Amino acid sequence: MARIVVDVMLKPEILDPQGKAIANELPRIGLNEFTDVRQGKRFELTVEGEVTEELLAQARKAAEELLSNPVIEDVVNVSALED
Repeated sequence: MARIVVDVMLKPEILDPQGKAIANELPRIGLNEFTDVRQGKRFELTVEGEVTEELLAQARKAAEELLSNPVIEDVVNVSALED
């Protein structure tokens, strides 16, 4: 079985309170190099057989119409998961 990965992120203009909270805590644990954090979602879709361009197109459609909220989120990646 193969898997397709879909990554969804909040649009840049949308506030990300969870990302902001994480960014504020990083220095507390000694990690001062990071200037910003944005939180997103990852989906893994399992398919029978190999991942084809047609399956990737179907996964992109699912991502744009079901897995994300297009008002506030962008689909940033749809790709085959390499094992």
